[in-house]
Amino acid sequence: MPAMPAERSGQLPSDAAIIERSWRDPEAFAGLYDRHAGLLHRYAARRLGDGAADDVVADTFFDAFRRRHRYDLSFDDARPWLYGIAANLIGKHSRAEVRMLRAYARSGADPVLAGPDSASQMDEADSRVSSAAVRRELAAALAALPAGERDVLLMAAWADLSYAEIAAALRIPVGTVRSRLHRARTRIRTALGGFDPTAEREVHGEPVQ
Repeated sequence: MPAMPAERSGQLPSDAAIIERSWRDPEAFAGLYDRHAGLLHRYAARRLGDGAADDVVADTFFDAFRRRHRYDLSFDDARPWLYGIAANLIGKHSRAEVRMLRAYARSGADPVLAGPDSASQMDEADSRVSSAAVRRELAAALAALPAGERDVLLMAAWADLSYAEIAAALRIPVGTVRSRLHRARTRIRTALGGFDPTAEREVHGEPVQ
């Protein structure tokens, strides 16, 4: 099969190019899994634990594969699409997520970050919030958030998605993302005495990528 233009120029193909190729060659879709499954698993594990995260990631890519012919190829980055599918699956476990957060609040320890190699596995975006995210106060505050606000907040803080990407993932207007994020961060600051460890540096209202 002829190489895609990005491959001929020595650049990695975009997510959209991988998905388009998978229309003709289904095995090509594995490239999308290889590229994003690790980070998606870590995000789901932070919210639900490792066991449930395994199922969420597997089901996310299974659903994505089935829907791949409907993917909008004008979006080179498939992360919002994948995180949107994952959000729907995570939402089915919302009670389990709240129980886990309350357990963090009691113990003050996040088992997902307890391994000896966890620090080296965290990228810059995650490290901005990971050390504070295990604190009892933050875990309790996250557990108290409405599910929609928690989704927006953690997609910004843990998945490092922009407002526009979160809007695409959740299929809501950007204005709704902004209002939910504002309410969520207000609740977090109130619960933590004015401190918001999930807040990111912003430029013109958009999280820095």
